[in-house]
Amino acid sequence: MKNGLLLPDYLVFFIYFIIVASYGYWIYQRKKKAQVDTHDFFLAEGSLTWWAIGASLIASNISAEQFIGMSGDGFFAGVAIAAYEWIAALALIIIAVWFMPVYLKNKIYTMPQFLKTRYNESVSLIMAIFWLFLYVFVNLTSILYLGALAINGLLGGGYLHLIMVLLSIFAIIITLGGMKVIGYTDVIQVSVLIIGGLATTLLALNIVSDKVGTGAGIFDGFNTLLKDAPEHFHMIFDKPTPESSQIEIDKYLILPGIAMYFAGQWIVNLNYWGCNQYITQRALGADLKTARTGILFAGMLKLMMPIIVMLPGIAAYVLHKNGHLPQLTGGKDGAYSAMLSFLPTGLKGLSVAALTAAIVASLAGKANSISTIFTLDIYKKYIKKEADEKKLVWIGRVTIIASMVIAILFTWNDLLGIGGEGGFTFIQKYTGFISPGVFAMFILGMFWKRTTGAAAIAGLITGLVMAIIFNNYAPQWFGNETLLYTAFPTMENGVQVWRIPFLICMGWAFVFTVIVMVVFSLAGTKINPKAFALDKQMFKLQPSILTMIVIMLLILVALYAKFW
Repeated sequence: MKNGLLLPDYLVFFIYFIIVASYGYWIYQRKKKAQVDTHDFFLAEGSLTWWAIGASLIASNISAEQFIGMSGDGFFAGVAIAAYEWIAALALIIIAVWFMPVYLKNKIYTMPQFLKTRYNESVSLIMAIFWLFLYVFVNLTSILYLGALAINGLLGGGYLHLIMVLLSIFAIIITLGGMKVIGYTDVIQVSVLIIGGLATTLLALNIVSDKVGTGAGIFDGFNTLLKDAPEHFHMIFDKPTPESSQIEIDKYLILPGIAMYFAGQWIVNLNYWGCNQYITQRALGADLKTARTGILFAGMLKLMMPIIVMLPGIAAYVLHKNGHLPQLTGGKDGAYSAMLSFLPTGLKGLSVAALTAAIVASLAGKANSISTIFTLDIYKKYIKKEADEKKLVWIGRVTIIASMVIAILFTWNDLLGIGGEGGFTFIQKYTGFISPGVFAMFILGMFWKRTTGAAAIAGLITGLVMAIIFNNYAPQWFGNETLLYTAFPTMENGVQVWRIPFLICMGWAFVFTVIVMVVFSLAGTKINPKAFALDKQMFKLQPSILTMIVIMLLILVALYAKFW
């Protein structure tokens, strides 16, 4: 593979670094208040514009696992993987309309605070500790390891540990300035991410046109993809039959056709975008109109993300299928790096900058969320209740550095085995089991006044147990075909096993969790004293917000009509 950067590539990357660092420092100098004000440091309260909120949401969401993992899934399954991005846009509409009014009216700044306000101290503390461990030992480590691995590969290898340290330092520099610095530098990060990503996509289409099509440019390249890989342009997979190939079965296991739209796809997206400190934190310091507009702007950006992170994978598939991608190594996850090897000098530096922007923004956002939860929900409440604002900001900064150091220690020799499982799989494995219970706690807590603290704890346990049963034991205990699910054969570590599609497992785990929570809550009072007060005015939409929603819905309908 033609790896390694030349002088123009390094110059492009250096210019990117200088621009981001300089802009971040300028923002920091303009907002010295963040040094002593916790709400400003952790939330940039009242100072992030809608476009900064939207850009920051996307910058924090898109990282190496999207560039590498989603391109790989595009190579394997095609446009169907875009469901994660396009349903996310729909989920962001739901969160902007119904979730944000509840958070902002009740002055919710952290997710553990939501649980304490709505349920009790025990639920809040349990989840604060869980989220800290999850963010540090799963999210932060996987982002750092997979990101360093990807950039190391583009540089030709041999720099893995140096890249880990440099990514961490870059992220710390940005994070120490507080949420305002993160939010506004994320605007640059997203711009670089989109420009670099689009450059790779356009080049990929041109290469397909030259090598497989008529050589007439990007539109011919896209039409060539449609003609040469029509099976890669269907959103909905048919349920496998006994005559189906193993590849068809494996595709269905990760994207179970129309069934996933009635099951886990909603839980994945609504839980991630609406009940996740890492994401919601960007909007919690704004007024309702600004928060809603920023979230909807992020939704519009999500609609275009598959062009950047999925289409190069399909292009790699067509080139590989026709014998024009000999540099592909490492299976489907090598698709994106293989396409980058075609980039000319200068553009390769831009693509490395785009990948770095995605990684650094995600690391900074995650570190800030870790700092917020530890400082406001643990240190302030249980360690030093009398700590003043300046002390809390100082503790927040120490927590940021400590979390990054821990991440480096655990990724240095890949102690967690992230490389063996793949970053995307690693994250899904440890977050998917808990998502049904967490989402049930939030959705019932917001909109059903009878939900109790005991029901929340019972639901969390039920969701975890049900997820484990459906994912690991149900086919063995109850058979491969039941009224609830169908299990399919697949190979794991050279052994055939029967698995239920992951998103179906998540859907049923959520259903049983809700049932248990309802039963527990019915044993309590008709209206829980801790229930949130809701009124219709909270959910009223301004014309500009309604216009954005209608545009997004029309685009979504058109996309699904085209690729169904």
